[in-house]
Amino acid sequence: MRQPATPSPLRAVLWDMDGTIVDTEPYWIAAEHALVEAHGGTWSHEQAMQLVGQSLTFSAGLLQQAGVDLGIRQIIDTLTAEVVASVRQQVPWRPGARELLENLHQAGVRCALVTMSEGPLAREVVASLPRPYFEVVVTGDSVAQGKPHPEAYLKAVEQLQESDPDLSLKHCVALEDSTPGVAAAVASGVATVAIPHIVPLPESERYILWDSLAGRSLADLEDLLLARSLPKESAGYEPALHEPATLEGAGAPGAVHD
Repeated sequence: MRQPATPSPLRAVLWDMDGTIVDTEPYWIAAEHALVEAHGGTWSHEQAMQLVGQSLTFSAGLLQQAGVDLGIRQIIDTLTAEVVASVRQQVPWRPGARELLENLHQAGVRCALVTMSEGPLAREVVASLPRPYFEVVVTGDSVAQGKPHPEAYLKAVEQLQESDPDLSLKHCVALEDSTPGVAAAVASGVATVAIPHIVPLPESERYILWDSLAGRSLADLEDLLLARSLPKESAGYEPALHEPATLEGAGAPGAVHD
């Protein structure tokens, strides 16, 4: 536990969106079902689970195999439009996400959104929040390589550094829910908290597992960074986050609904 006189090591929190802030996965799955059925095909729960956390390009390819007679870009645009329409009707917030955002905002901790959803959906979710929590927003259509590649996280940190040159990877924590997302955050070098939702994640020394963001606060994130900076024998935790890493089954690079 950080002593009151000790300066906080935490300067920024990097947030995934789908599955971490909002529970949009059911919206994506419903959109997939509707699209496949409109083209005379069938779409099972097992097939839908294969797309969780995967790239939209990869997902579109599987939907084509299921009978969707559209181009990759058309499929991505159709799915995204359906999810945006669903979010406009009801934003499915994940437990504890808005409370933690407010806690960080009140403490002056900067936040960045690092999502592989494209701009229209990210803007819709951000606009639904009560305050402008996110100083930086990195979306799937603003990077060349999507999760599990670390480009999006590194880009977010670079943008935060523009107004705080002393900020480094060691001052940041990423919050993620999916295998590709966790792999991207870990590979970037930032401390990573995995909050699995649709698909379970294994325990690993490379990241911390939390069941939920409910009840979590600034103090929990500060303690995580402090423990990370201590020797393993004294802290009991020293994730190997400075080496590029890819979790098994992380999927193909590209924009993902994550």
